Amino acid sequence: MTETYEVIVIGGGAAGLSAALVLGRSRRRTLVVDAGEPRNAPAAHMQGFLTRDGMPPAEFLAIGRKEIERYGVELVADRVVEVADRVVEVAEGFAVTLASGRVLRARRLVVATGLKDELPEVPGVAERFGKDVLHCPYCHGWEVRDQAFGVLATSPLSVHQALMVSQWSKDVTFFLHEVAEADLAADDLRRLAAAGVEVVPGEVAELVVTDDRLTAVRLKDGTALAREVVFTAPRAVPRSGLLERLGAELAETPFGAYPVVDATGQTSVPGVWAAGNAVGFGEQVINAAAGGYRAGAAINGDLLMADLDTAAGV
Repeated sequence: MTETYEVIVIGGGAAGLSAALVLGRSRRRTLVVDAGEPRNAPAAHMQGFLTRDGMPPAEFLAIGRKEIERYGVELVADRVVEVADRVVEVAEGFAVTLASGRVLRARRLVVATGLKDELPEVPGVAERFGKDVLHCPYCHGWEVRDQAFGVLATSPLSVHQALMVSQWSKDVTFFLHEVAEADLAADDLRRLAAAGVEVVPGEVAELVVTDDRLTAVRLKDGTALAREVVFTAPRAVPRSGLLERLGAELAETPFGAYPVVDATGQTSVPGVWAAGNAVGFGEQVINAAAGGYRAGAAINGDLLMADLDTAAGV
């Protein structure tokens, strides 16, 4: 028999767990489907979350799972492989198929599937990501402050990253890599100079690691420049396949296509909300948790009004 829930939350990160917490406390039968691929898994600690600053991401998620369990929310380690709108047996709802073969029914969905970071294909980058190869100065800048920074360009937009990290170190080298200096705006070059950022043309061959520490950036011509930390901007790949199949409206951004949502995270598909990195590249953990909270509260209100309207014959 098909199992029925009031809400199925797809994704067990900060956004999904936060939505589930609100729904559980609202006495809604809720299931979280967690594929176990949190975006911040490479990081040893998460920063900038008030009262949780410095907590390991895995510990944060473990506490969140225990909290939702107290309110009867179920969690399954599985992956949603298909969703279908408008279950034929009822007036509203969705059919949700898991990789394990289970078929579930839900009146409402929260899509909190996040995104995947695709790193530059430079030897050493993937291996050091989350250690001394970083992407967000707000997440890691304080911990590596005043060290020798490198910024590995992935596009002309990387100028912004180079300028930002100069707030945390006055020793910043901007490696253009495959970006031509001619592609940089004149104003950006002036800003880089004003910030004291050295611009180095030429393709990067590899990151040099000695005794499990980043020590240099080596160019294709053999030149090695001593660096202790490298910032780079991964290519964000939104996990929006389920939303696309449901027909959600997406908007193109410089960081991929994300669903168009209202202030609560409701998408253009009735009954479907999205939260966390599923709605944008820059959603930090604290933002994702807040987005999940808003979605959970909105869904509870939506279900309540729908049931009252049915009972009242409205």
